[in-house]
Amino acid sequence: MQTQIQQIIAQSGTKTSKIRQLINLGISRTEIARMLTNGNYGFVQNVYKKMQAEGQIAALTQTIASPSITPRAFEKKFGVEFEAYNVSMETLKNRLNAAGIACQTEGYNHTTRSHWKIVSDSSLSGNQTFELVSPILKGEAGIAQMLKVCDILNKCGAKVNKSCGTHVHINARNFTLEQWKRIYINYSRLEKTIDGFMPESRRKSNNHFCKGFSEVVNFETKINQANSLLEISQKLEGSRYWKINPLSYDRHNTCEFRQHAGTTDFVKISSWVRFLNNLVDFSEENLVGDRTIGGFKNFNSIELTNYFEYRTLELAA
Repeated sequence: MQTQIQQIIAQSGTKTSKIRQLINLGISRTEIARMLTNGNYGFVQNVYKKMQAEGQIAALTQTIASPSITPRAFEKKFGVEFEAYNVSMETLKNRLNAAGIACQTEGYNHTTRSHWKIVSDSSLSGNQTFELVSPILKGEAGIAQMLKVCDILNKCGAKVNKSCGTHVHINARNFTLEQWKRIYINYSRLEKTIDGFMPESRRKSNNHFCKGFSEVVNFETKINQANSLLEISQKLEGSRYWKINPLSYDRHNTCEFRQHAGTTDFVKISSWVRFLNNLVDFSEENLVGDRTIGGFKNFNSIELTNYFEYRTLELAA
């Protein structure tokens, strides 16, 4: 796919023509905007709407094979933690509040608030480090608020480095023990593929704060033998520093995914949140068979699958 993308971009045609071709290829509108229009999403969206009016988007959808599990509408409650640096907490707080996003600076704590909070984090390196933690967000409205937050972070000049991560919490109040087990097993089966679209510092067990499962001897057997979530955590050394944190449910009633690298890029984090939501839904009753990026189509949209394939190729270059 990377070769196709490069060939389209290198063509001598108009931007509109290139955008149409990239949309047909399944590339997200935000990613197209980044590649072709210096981030002008509105331009790409107008082309997309015209294609819809012409019936081209519907026709494209009909040609795509249905996934094994059709992704549900995104309605889950979730939370996100952005680790970054290069912006004073006070500046960021003021900019968020001015944009109508309630935010407070606080001392380091693990308490879920009804507002965004900015806290210190001693694990981060750089000048003016901080962790920006969301309140409980929900579905598409939560994704929309996350877009505003990413926009403000970027306008403030927030930066990330290898010490930074972006953690995602998915509401887990209704998970059964069997679903928990399948989430861990499915993630471990996909771990090598997921590592492919993460930077080197977040792969395998390269990062102490988000260790992988591939090096755990008899991992699936250990998970299947657990009789409680507590036993799962005990089999993972009683530590929260795994790609999936086994201790987050006790503290937040969530399933916390810790692998994603630090980012203020809305496309990256929103795509990751949607993927995790779909993985959790898939794990209610199913185990992963196809462990390749192609297997993502079994529980994700074609556009989301193509995005992660693009990221894999981009990071492999």
